[in-house]
Amino acid sequence: MVATLLRRAPGTLSTALRLHRATFGATATRFLSTHVTNAACEDHEPGFLGSVETFYDRAAKLSGVSEKTLRGIKAVDSVLSVKFPVEIDKDTHIMIEGYRAQHSRHRLPTKGGIRFSDEVDLQEVEALASLMTFKCAVVDVPFGGAKGGVRLNPKQFTPSQLERITRRYTMELCQKNFIGPGIDVPAPDVGTGPREMSWIMDTYRQFNPQDVNAAGCITGKPISQGGVRGRNEATGLGVYYGIREFLQYPEVQKATGLSGEIKDKTVIVQGFGNVGYWAAKFFENNGAKIIGIAEHDVAAFDPNGLNIEALFKHRSEKGSFRGFGNAEIVDNPISVMERDCDILIPAALERQIGMKNAKRIRAKIIGEAANGPITPEAHDYLVANGHVVIPDLLLNAGGVTVSYFEWLKNLSHVRFGRMSRKWEESGKSKLLSLVEQNAGRQLTPQERRAVIHGAEEHELVYSGLEDTMIGACEETRATAALKKTDFRTAAMINAIQKIATVTEQSGKMFI
Repeated sequence: MVATLLRRAPGTLSTALRLHRATFGATATRFLSTHVTNAACEDHEPGFLGSVETFYDRAAKLSGVSEKTLRGIKAVDSVLSVKFPVEIDKDTHIMIEGYRAQHSRHRLPTKGGIRFSDEVDLQEVEALASLMTFKCAVVDVPFGGAKGGVRLNPKQFTPSQLERITRRYTMELCQKNFIGPGIDVPAPDVGTGPREMSWIMDTYRQFNPQDVNAAGCITGKPISQGGVRGRNEATGLGVYYGIREFLQYPEVQKATGLSGEIKDKTVIVQGFGNVGYWAAKFFENNGAKIIGIAEHDVAAFDPNGLNIEALFKHRSEKGSFRGFGNAEIVDNPISVMERDCDILIPAALERQIGMKNAKRIRAKIIGEAANGPITPEAHDYLVANGHVVIPDLLLNAGGVTVSYFEWLKNLSHVRFGRMSRKWEESGKSKLLSLVEQNAGRQLTPQERRAVIHGAEEHELVYSGLEDTMIGACEETRATAALKKTDFRTAAMINAIQKIATVTEQSGKMFI
């Protein structure tokens, strides 16, 4: 096993990358290249980390924050890089690479998902950790940003093999103090889910049997393991709430020519994982027409609208969209994003819209449900040509918001609503009886139950998420108007200013 831990002094992300490259040599050069080629991006466009840095630098110039503080905010604080062997069978061992980056500890714990993907590298993890810091600040979740990843394709391993890998990776986090309810709290990401979160929590408990708050070491757990109702759909629901709010703004209606209603809007979603599926479901349930869903291999398109649940069931049974009803099956899935629609939701991976395809995007609103789906140059082109781009650090924040609620639940050791639901229903029932007496009309049992109903846990979670997204969207809108800038820069300005306030008032920048 090889483990490298870098504790960073304030500096730039580029300095941090040079440190890592000096440590690991030519292999790191391959991983850390800022010019990544794909179907959407030109060779000169920056990689994911370079894009995050570019957007940060633009907002920093307008933030009014001192240069010294800005340099400290930009730096990645700590990175853990590990390699360890895992037994595949009695005759075969393979080496697994894993990372965990803590971008900012201005607030603790740090927070961010763990992804299992053969595309994981240090650059991606650091970029995602940076984005998490800004995302938490935008929605006023009191966490610093972090991210983790294991370089593997989970589809190539059995559940028992994945469990051994997950537990070994967690052991490394425990030994290096990169996990804990008050230290660093991971969550699911690409290639992971509640199952992996359960394994991580159980491993943490074995290393920390005295920690009564051990369930708070990770979020995104099954309900039976301390998870919170509403977490599974949280990111997709946050995407829905955010786009719904922006449609209400007169300046957005003027720029797009769209009404403020969700009903009858045409929507295309790229990515049909957890985020894409739930975003599509919430739009469909509120009257929108989902005309296209793109996956990594093919896309399904129907101008009359797709039935999301039927499409999901078909893919689960057949393994593909092929053969689904009357839908057009498109072999070049990324091209579906270029078709006419009111709202485009990239909900897959980073760098899906670059200068190779930005000029062909016809959606009036692009809502970034994924992290970093649009490059800086493509973003500028879209905004300059009248498209409204709602940024990832705002729109994708539903997951971390509800993760915060789960963490609070784990620390309080009580289900939301358990202490107050019946008291609330009793008070409503007494008030309703007085109203019935004065009105001279008795409600039916069904009407009475609907009126006095006390909030369940998932309803409280939905309500808290909705309130959070409404507030963050309004703050972003106000800053965009004040600074005369786009919504992405406005959201980043808000994040920088909030982080700067915490760091400067605590004295962290000046030790």
